[in-house]
This record gives sequence, C-alpha cells and structure tokens, in this order.
Amino acid sequence: MESNNKGQILLPIARASIADALGRPLLANEDAIWLQDNAACFVTLTQEGQLRGCIGTLEAYRSLLEDVKANARSAAFHDPRFSPLKSKELNYTEIEVSLLSPTQALEFSNEQEALIQLQPGIDGVVFEFGRYRSTFLPQVWEQLPDSKEFMAHLKQKAGLLPDFWSDQVRLYRYSVSKWKEHDIEELPA
Repeated sequence: MESNNKGQILLPIARASIADALGRPLLANEDAIWLQDNAACFVTLTQEGQLRGCIGTLEAYRSLLEDVKANARSAAFHDPRFSPLKSKELNYTEIEVSLLSPTQALEFSNEQEALIQLQPGIDGVVFEFGRYRSTFLPQVWEQLPDSKEFMAHLKQKAGLLPDFWSDQVRLYRYSVSKWKEHDIEELPA
C-alpha cells in the first residue's frame, strides 16, 4: 500500500479515538488488513506548532489499530507534561502519527563513537542506562541538529545529567514513516 494512503487511514483513527474519549464520536475506517499487524507507533499532538502531547510504543506487541488508538488517547490525556486535552482544543490540535521500524542496537566503546554513528534527521534514538530510559523521534533533530546536544537532551529526558556517561549505556536506533494531518490532502471523513 502506498505510504500516503496509510496516513489517510491512521490519522482519522487517531483523531476518532481522541474524539470518542471526549464524547464527540467520529467515524474512521478501520478495515485495512495491515491494521491487524503488530506494530509500534507514536502519536504527537501540536497546537500552533507547539508540542501538546506525545506518547508512543517502542516495541510492537499489539495490533497497529490498538496501538494508534491507545497512544492517541494517551497523548491527549496522559502525557505528564501537559494537562488533559479539553474538548474545545480538539478543533485546533494537529495530529501526527509516526510508525516505527524495529530498533537496532548500536555498537560503541565510548560516547564519541556512539555520536559518530547517529544519523541526524534519520535516526530515532533510544537511550538506556539501568532503570533510566528515554527516546527521541527522528523529528527532534529539527530542534536539536547537533549530535552532542541531541544526546545531552536525551540523557536529561531520561533523568540524568547532560554530561553523564557510563560503559553500561545502551543505544538503539530506529526510523519512522510519519504523517501529519496538514500534509495529507483530502483526509476521509
């Protein structure tokens, strides 16, 4: 299936899931067979270009249909950085769905080697150290184009100091296919 067509199906499902939780039911086509395949996605909400919520799954453990619906509701109502979305906000909230590839472990012996391997604008990155874990989607490179700065913010997001490093750090990369509502023409109702 053409990539754009997936966006034309996934975006209305995400919006309908949020609208339904707000008591404003919307219909969305959920018949595509590939929606039953296990997949991992993130749903990002923005208002006037500013982040309003972003929640996702790093590993595919449920159907894409379930994942996009659950992550849309979580981004709208359970992102701890924001208050729950109100019904009146939905009309001016833009939705983006990012479908993740499987993660790939990076091999390195120090932070410099790790930074050299990162592909700005392409790689989503998962940072792990013990119980500390964080991720940035590839889209975050738009705000943090420098690999060292990107990594410092990723460590801070995990709850560590920006200059923290340990031989126990693990990094994984992934790519995404993404769709924003304003980029998809003639979304089905």
